[in-house]
Amino acid sequence: MRSPTATARQGMITTPHHLATAAGQRVLAAGGNAIEAAIAAGAVLTVVYPHMNSIGGDAFFGIDDGKGYVSGLDGAGSAGAACSIDKYRALGFDAIPKRGPPSATTVAGMVSVWGEAFEQSRQWGGTFSWADLLAPAIALAEDGFALNAGQPSSLHAHWDILSKTQRFVDTFAPEGVIPLPGSHFKQIALANTLHQLAQDGAESFYRGALGQRIGNGLHAEGSLLDAADLAAFRCKRVDLLQVPYRDGQVVNLPPPTVGMTALMVLAILDRFDLTGLDPQSARFVHLQVEAAKLAHQLRDQYLNDPDFNPVPTAKLLDSAFIDRLAASIDPDRAAPFTNGPTPGDTVWFGVMDAEHRAVSAIQSICWEYGSGVMAGDTGILWHNRGHGFSMDPQHVNALAPGKRPSHTLNAPLFLKDGKTRIVFGTMGGEAQPQISTAVLTRALDLGMPLDEALDAPRWVIGRAWGDQSPTSLKLERRFSQQTYDELAAMGHEMEWFPGDYSDFVGHAGIIVLCDDANMQGCADPRSDGAALGVDS
Repeated sequence: MRSPTATARQGMITTPHHLATAAGQRVLAAGGNAIEAAIAAGAVLTVVYPHMNSIGGDAFFGIDDGKGYVSGLDGAGSAGAACSIDKYRALGFDAIPKRGPPSATTVAGMVSVWGEAFEQSRQWGGTFSWADLLAPAIALAEDGFALNAGQPSSLHAHWDILSKTQRFVDTFAPEGVIPLPGSHFKQIALANTLHQLAQDGAESFYRGALGQRIGNGLHAEGSLLDAADLAAFRCKRVDLLQVPYRDGQVVNLPPPTVGMTALMVLAILDRFDLTGLDPQSARFVHLQVEAAKLAHQLRDQYLNDPDFNPVPTAKLLDSAFIDRLAASIDPDRAAPFTNGPTPGDTVWFGVMDAEHRAVSAIQSICWEYGSGVMAGDTGILWHNRGHGFSMDPQHVNALAPGKRPSHTLNAPLFLKDGKTRIVFGTMGGEAQPQISTAVLTRALDLGMPLDEALDAPRWVIGRAWGDQSPTSLKLERRFSQQTYDELAAMGHEMEWFPGDYSDFVGHAGIIVLCDDANMQGCADPRSDGAALGVDS
């Protein structure tokens, strides 16, 4: 079931859907840069993977300019001005609903990230217009495409929860009939909105006629958001966090993302020699699981919007502190584990261009089909990331107007000698740090070919997303019974995922700059994706 590894010299892209990969490759082949390819691919993903992401969701980019400067774009949408704990309690809620209009609590930051990234691409000498980059997505929304199996499957699994508004049903299951895999699927209202966005620019999503329509449409559906909330939002350009790993550095996004947690897992593992370990052995899994437990428990304690409550990232990533965490791991025994609810689902994709500029990108509507609410007649499906806020005013992640919720999203890069050598990442809800770590360690520490590193069976401790057990260690069934039993003997609470390949262990991807010329890329066989390269 392995996905083929692509090799090229002039550019590489990997995404979880082949149509998005093709759109990005066309940009690279025409001389476009990594950001331009990322915007084109990201826009297509919002059309062809609507159960995973939408322009009504959030996004984060980790960007390397190829000259030693890395930065991030934080598109975590903030809670609306009317979205307070008192307001939700007055409406009769003791928790923010997971679906429906009241779950549409935060602004969507994705388009703002695209707009800011587009301006940076112009500074790089980019020649594609904004409209050019949205054109492939518009065509697919307008003319349609053949559905993959994931979208109908997600609809069947969540139909009773999602089919509460007529516009949602009309968009994704016309006449109330869930389409079959392979069906030709069009989104005319979304195509019209994308046309307007292409004509008026990214700013129009927030501070133009389009933003007014979106805000009014959400409010009419029963969301507490309105057009003024969109007008007040702008994504943030942020400095990336970093930790040493092996002979390089891993960089990732700061809070409110879980990038801090992902870095902690790798920093802890940097204290252990993984070379020579069997990638399907109990010891290999145990060390990674124990590192993840430590990092996730600290995430639950601290992760929130640092504009409201400072997050001690310097302390948490300090070398001496990481030393103490690593020393606390028993190589033969599982530590107790509790895991707080930090929901999420998403798409990750990566790009590297001919000048070795790189983008690690992630986009999300949180859970499958997000809130299930359409923004009026725009064809935009809105996310439900805000339902992860706490209604306890003393909680670090307590709901407050203008506050960004803690995010499961992260967008890592591995650098060596000041240059990105590996672009990697994954979807997978709150298990993303575990999944991306498994991929990186197999490729970097164990030297596995990229297709093997992505294909190899994976695990999740706690939830990936949804309502899974928050404490058990779950394995794909291609692990041996011996490994399962050895982990159980170490004290892990064990479960099998159903099937040999599970979406719950992520749709990952990876690009490696093998030397100063050749690139390799691969997509996860669990996805509908592909990696494609460009050679002149």
